[in-house]
Amino acid sequence: MRFKDKSVVITGAGAGIGLALAHAFAAEGARIGIGDLRGAEEAAAALRAEGAHAAAVCFDVADRGAVFAAFDALDEALGGIDVLINNAGLFGPLGLATIEDLDPDMLARVFQVNVFGVFHCTQAAIPRLRRRCGGAIVNIASVTPYRGAPMMSHYVASKGAVIAFTRSAARELGASMIRVNAVAPGFTLSDAVLANPDMLAGARERTRAERSLQRDQTPGDIVGPVLFLASDDARFVTGQTVIIDGGVAFT
Repeated sequence: MRFKDKSVVITGAGAGIGLALAHAFAAEGARIGIGDLRGAEEAAAALRAEGAHAAAVCFDVADRGAVFAAFDALDEALGGIDVLINNAGLFGPLGLATIEDLDPDMLARVFQVNVFGVFHCTQAAIPRLRRRCGGAIVNIASVTPYRGAPMMSHYVASKGAVIAFTRSAARELGASMIRVNAVAPGFTLSDAVLANPDMLAGARERTRAERSLQRDQTPGDIVGPVLFLASDDARFVTGQTVIIDGGVAFT
């Protein structure tokens, strides 16, 4: 029960990795705040049915005004915020494209969600974490910036920005005892990926063969490292990015 009497806000938690994290934090005693474009209330209702304290707000992390309004509502519903998990992101629906052919509107949308969304939510969380005399932020990045995956430069660049932001934020917020870390998953069979058969067919076998641990990666593989980084077990860890890919990329 590492998170008893603590409140955790998770963006993009209506399904997939975020939902798996919500259930895991709730199982360790946390009050859960779920934010997503869709499915947020349904996810919170499922948690409440299991006995958890859960609240939900539907919002787009790319909309700064909506983010701040959502954090006001979640702060009130949860009695404060101790942990932020920046999980919302665009990946599953994205198609492959060369740099030359990349749609500038898609490039902008990826950065609005994957980069600006992390900034907006972090900005909204900082004063609330300071009121708790510290806390933890965990950003969900990706292993792709370490590997330079081709045909996905928009996604790779956005997640590279999240890793860089994590380091800078850790330096800046350390004086407030706010820790900022990230995890960098490999190709994960999330709900969004499973809903994209073209992406699944092209990447599943290849990535599995590249891994030292040659099996599919699932959302559950990401849960343990995130809970560790958010908990007091990692109370002297900040500015780090933990790769979770079954042993493909090494740093």
